[in-house]
Amino acid sequence: MRVAATELPGVLIIEPVVHRDARGFFLESWREERYRAAGVDLPFVQDNHSRSTAGVLRGLHYQVETPQGKLVRAAAGEIFDVAVDLRRSSPTFGRWVGAVLSDANHRQLWIPAGFAHGFYVTSASADVLYKCTAPYAPAHEHCLRWDDPALGIAWPLGAGEAPIVSPRDAAGAGLGEAATFP
Repeated sequence: MRVAATELPGVLIIEPVVHRDARGFFLESWREERYRAAGVDLPFVQDNHSRSTAGVLRGLHYQVETPQGKLVRAAAGEIFDVAVDLRRSSPTFGRWVGAVLSDANHRQLWIPAGFAHGFYVTSASADVLYKCTAPYAPAHEHCLRWDDPALGIAWPLGAGEAPIVSPRDAAGAGLGEAATFP
């Protein structure tokens, strides 16, 4: 597999080896020793599967009290996936990185604990699968506002287009008010 560092320390774009033939393709979406060698050396305790339609934006979610690392991929469709550094001690605090993940490019985004995560669906629909290093804890979940000007995330929205967001995500906190990591 190929691993590329991003502008945010610890956030990685992972491209697995894809074996293709007339029947389709095969790839390993997780193999402990290979990912460990790439720097993803944490136990995964929960797998999630999300299906969303075009224009849906989910996030930016994170858990401070029970932080989660996430290994994200789009098994069907295409998304613009985003990680935001919420570690106050980091020189990249408040910065974001985005990557297109799709069933065509098979890329994965590794987002370590200490980051908020969200994605925007750019295809007709998308199935997003992600492995987590800690269980989902609704009582500890926080939401960072997806359109906070302090973040300046360049979501790939069409001109004048507004994403479809949940009421909870629409009410997310701005970076200045958000719970953060040390």
